[in-house]
Amino acid sequence: MSKFDHVIESQQFNEDTLKELFDLADEVKNNPTRYSTPGKIMASLFYEPSTRTRLSFESAMLRLGGSVISTENAKEFSSFSKGESLEDSIKVISGYADIIALRHFEIGAAKRAASVSNIPVVNAGDGAGQHPTQALLDLYTIQSYFPQVDGLTVAMVGDLRYGRTTRSLCYLLGRFFKVKIIFVAPPICRMADDIKGYLDKQSCTWEELEFEEALSLSDCIYMTRVQKERFLHMENYEKAANKYQINKDSLPLINKNAIIMHPLPRLKEINPEIDEDPRMIYFEQAQNGVWIRMALILMLLNGNN
Repeated sequence: MSKFDHVIESQQFNEDTLKELFDLADEVKNNPTRYSTPGKIMASLFYEPSTRTRLSFESAMLRLGGSVISTENAKEFSSFSKGESLEDSIKVISGYADIIALRHFEIGAAKRAASVSNIPVVNAGDGAGQHPTQALLDLYTIQSYFPQVDGLTVAMVGDLRYGRTTRSLCYLLGRFFKVKIIFVAPPICRMADDIKGYLDKQSCTWEELEFEEALSLSDCIYMTRVQKERFLHMENYEKAANKYQINKDSLPLINKNAIIMHPLPRLKEINPEIDEDPRMIYFEQAQNGVWIRMALILMLLNGNN
């Protein structure tokens, strides 16, 4: 297996490691009892609220036969509330576990943690920065529907400025595939220039369009919620919230072979009345997170033995 020290950002993957990871995820999915990490412990350290990501990491470790120690609100219920630095916390916790899944509210926190940890650190989301494991499971899901990703048109809709999921997915799509990316966002939530600049460097085509036009042009529509917790002024949030919604009236606009994704949780971006439409694959997408994270844990632990 490839040797990883940590998983911090999407850019650290190359074509070989992506293929190895996805092949291993397929194997784990089809033969889960074949793989195990007995005696290994994962510390699940979350400074921001999370349901899917935290439970997905913990489920992955438990399915591999390992154990989990965790805190789901480390910002309030850990020594952080006493003023302890992230670095000191990581130094201590790395003596208790074999791998750390870290969710933090500050951009760059995972990199800081990795710099002082003597065990693998996996970035489970760092503020408005990156969420590499989400991007990996997103790409894994896209490839399960479109084995040939080159040539696809992917629309990213919603909070693109603060959305670490879309930022991380852009790094993977832009680097490895000839795709067209459409950005749809309220003015205050437009994709940041660093991502646009990255895509330009990779010769990846992108443009900003209106919602209905994007729906009709896209093979993959990636919806996101506007993240209230990222806004300092609620009047700005109110201007951006609930601007784009997929419902029964939207369905005729969407290509019959397209897929609609969402990293969840959703608010009003996708009406539950259309969940049974086969193009809505967000719950399958969430399930794929378990297989990807199982494969990542295996690669990290086996690569660091």
